[in-house]
Amino acid sequence: MSEFRFGFAALAGVPNVGKSTLINRLMGKKISIISRRPQTTRHRILGIYTADDFQIAMVDMPGLEPRPRSGLDRVIRKTAVSSMSDVDLILFMIDSRGWHDAPRQAFELVRGMNLPVLLIINKIDCLDDKAKLLPLIEESNNLHPFSEIIPISARKLPDDKAFCSIVAQHLPLCAPGFPEEMTTDRSDRFQASELVREQTYLLLGQELPYSISAETTRFEVDGKGTLCVDVTLWVEKPGQKSIVIGKQGSMLKRIGSGARRQMEKAFSRSVYLSLWVKVKKGWPDRDTQLKSFGYIES
Repeated sequence: MSEFRFGFAALAGVPNVGKSTLINRLMGKKISIISRRPQTTRHRILGIYTADDFQIAMVDMPGLEPRPRSGLDRVIRKTAVSSMSDVDLILFMIDSRGWHDAPRQAFELVRGMNLPVLLIINKIDCLDDKAKLLPLIEESNNLHPFSEIIPISARKLPDDKAFCSIVAQHLPLCAPGFPEEMTTDRSDRFQASELVREQTYLLLGQELPYSISAETTRFEVDGKGTLCVDVTLWVEKPGQKSIVIGKQGSMLKRIGSGARRQMEKAFSRSVYLSLWVKVKKGWPDRDTQLKSFGYIES
């Protein structure tokens, strides 16, 4: 155990660069929901990877947005920045398009943390010529003295242990901080609400109001072993409620069906899911409501 390494590594970068895809791949299951919408990840979510000689507590944090638009955006940004304050290492991710304005601005926040930084270049499978990686690596070396530069495809990562071993080399010698069987710090109840929110993103696309939140109000197993889950979707306006429900409830049924299938896969049991859509005007700018939905921690 004297050679065991343990520490916290924050996975940082702009929205939609592939952070949640990577952490799900490493954990072998869905820890963070995924969609093409920016700021799909709104909370600090911990994924815990344990091997024989190391344990990494990997923090999947919201994307670093340069210009918050609402109270919700400001809280999400604060969550992202605070997620880097108590870690041993930062894994900063860009994609194969390189250092355009957004990642450069986001990296300035990371640079100010004065922590070791590993650069992950994601989506290299999108390059038509892998030789294009060489100038990007050179540019990155000139930008900052990264501890490592690791090109990957998060969707097609061939060896999660090899990747994590590289990360672990930069963590302190320390006993593990979590039980070996633990893979996340988030509850099943939280995961249920996230799986519903994920389905709204997947099915509604750009029609979906940005200010939508999901809240699990019931999560219990009945006498027959069925998991009974009630989730409320909160929007700001009656028109948004109509979009989420759809004609004669058709969209809400599709959301529920997709979320239920994901829950049955995640929780390994049959699920009875009930959904409601409610309106609360201006909730993204109300601290009390943001705290109620779990965006502001007590």
